[in-house]
Parts: sequence; structure tokens; C-alpha cells
Amino acid sequence: MQSAAQTLVIIGTGGTIAGASGRATDNVGYKAGSLSVESLVGAVPALAAKQLEAEQLAQLDSKDMDHATWARLARRVREHLDRPEVRGIVITHGTDTLEETAYLLQRVLAPEKPVVLTAAMRPATAIQADGPQNLLDAVAVAETEGVRGVVAVVAGQVLSGLELRKTHTYRLDAFEAGADAGPLGVVEEGVVRRLRDWPQGEALGAGVLPEDASRWPWVEVLASHAGADARSLEAWRAAGLQGLVLACTGNGTLNQALEAPVQALKDAGVPVWRTTRCAQGRIVGANDEPAAALSPWAARIELMLTLLQSR
Repeated sequence: MQSAAQTLVIIGTGGTIAGASGRATDNVGYKAGSLSVESLVGAVPALAAKQLEAEQLAQLDSKDMDHATWARLARRVREHLDRPEVRGIVITHGTDTLEETAYLLQRVLAPEKPVVLTAAMRPATAIQADGPQNLLDAVAVAETEGVRGVVAVVAGQVLSGLELRKTHTYRLDAFEAGADAGPLGVVEEGVVRRLRDWPQGEALGAGVLPEDASRWPWVEVLASHAGADARSLEAWRAAGLQGLVLACTGNGTLNQALEAPVQALKDAGVPVWRTTRCAQGRIVGANDEPAAALSPWAARIELMLTLLQSR
């Protein structure tokens, strides 16, 4: 049966997709978040006939995404999803922290309706601007019957918000699924071909995210590497660090110089989670590690959510 919900809400947060440069050949020297979400929608003629609402929630370069904006975004998305006439949400976002926002929204909202994040690797003023096609594909996913959960749509791929990883600095197809199973689907000429099930889970609720950024727990990511020095870790502990994610080498190994200060953190009651700095795979044989299958950035969010729930 056709759903009565037909409206799609496009929420703009800035990013390269809304970026502008003084030269059409400049793909790196642009200013992110220069254009409004209304102008992005208006630049795609195929969207004119669709029932859309456009809303500007933020205008950020996503490298500067912050906790307060995350809290506002999660609440606003939830408000729109609760409207019976809304079929789904599309969020335009920067690529730098796209994977973090996608992970957070899926864990907090676990929506029954589609929440589709999209982005671009080239500014809107570029000769080969990829934003218009990505936005058109994102709308196609959001209006497809049966789609649910938080996903990202970039370069024709539909990727799970729980698995998304940025793996290239410059290519148009800069994103992959961290899981070995690959994308959830692909968009082909406006038609979604599903390859795997949509994301599911239990919603923690947008209310778990404090609106006051100072009330978010302080969780950092520390990479293990050759010649590791523990002084930064000791400084964090002295300053009141509340949680730590270790981006370990290989299959979860840690430089010996970090072992003692890490144990001191644990003894002080600070949770320490291990994951791998490798772009693909998980820590094999670490069934007691809650972050074994997560990227360091997703693990940081998961640990923050754990600490927020424990309050």
C-alpha cells in the first residue's frame, strides 16, 4: 500500500556540497558552507516537481562539527520524523565528519523512516561538481518504499550509517563501508537496488544528547605508533579525561610505552576501549572489547553515548 507520507525534508548543515570557490577549476581552495540548502535544491531541476521542504540548521565546514550542533540536529530530525506527512529526511553535510554524524544519528534515533546523509567531494562551483547528483540520488533513496535507518548516499552507493568510512582525500568515490559486506545498495538512474538489509537498532533517544556542549563527556582518541610517547596521555589523565579510545596497530596491539599509563587510567576508573587504526577489518579474537569492530571515530561516539546513559 502506498504511504500517505509524501513530504521529504532537506536539512542543510554546510560542507563542501555547499562550498564555493572563485575559480571553477579550484577543487580544494574553496570555502565550505557558502551556499544555502535552498540553492542546492534549486540547482537540481529534477527536484522541482517533488514535495520538498528545505531547512538550514547550520552552515559549517564539517571539520568543525561540534556536540551542540549534533544535539540540535538529532532533535530536529526526530521532530520531522514524528510528522505523519514526512516520508523521510535528507541531510546535506560535509565529508570530513560525515561518518561520525551518521553513526551518532543511527544510534540515537534508529529511525523507522529513512534519514539519508549526502555530501560532495567537489564544491558547488566546480566543473565536475558531484553534489547535485548525490543530492538527487539521496532524494531517490529517501522516497523509496521500505528504506529505513540512517544511511549515506555518495557516488551512487548507499552505505550504512554504522559502517561508513571516508577512505580517500580527493576522489569522488571517497567513501566505503568498513564492514566486509560492502554497501547496502546502489542508485542506478534514480532506482535503488538493495544489496543488504537496512540499518536497525534500538533508539537511545535524542534526549540523551545534552544541548549544553560542556555536559558531554570528554573522550579522546589516541593512536599507537612507532616511538609512542605517553606524555600526552598522562597530561589528559591529569586534566580529567573521562574516556579513551585507543586506535591500535594491526589486530589491536599497543606500543609498550603506553601500557603502564593506560593501566593507570583504568585503575582510576576511566574506561579505555581498543579498536584498530586499520581502515578495514576488526580486532579478531577480542570478544570482550566493545569497540573491536568499530572505527576509532565511531568508537569515540559509542563510548560517549555509554557515559551519557550511565549518568
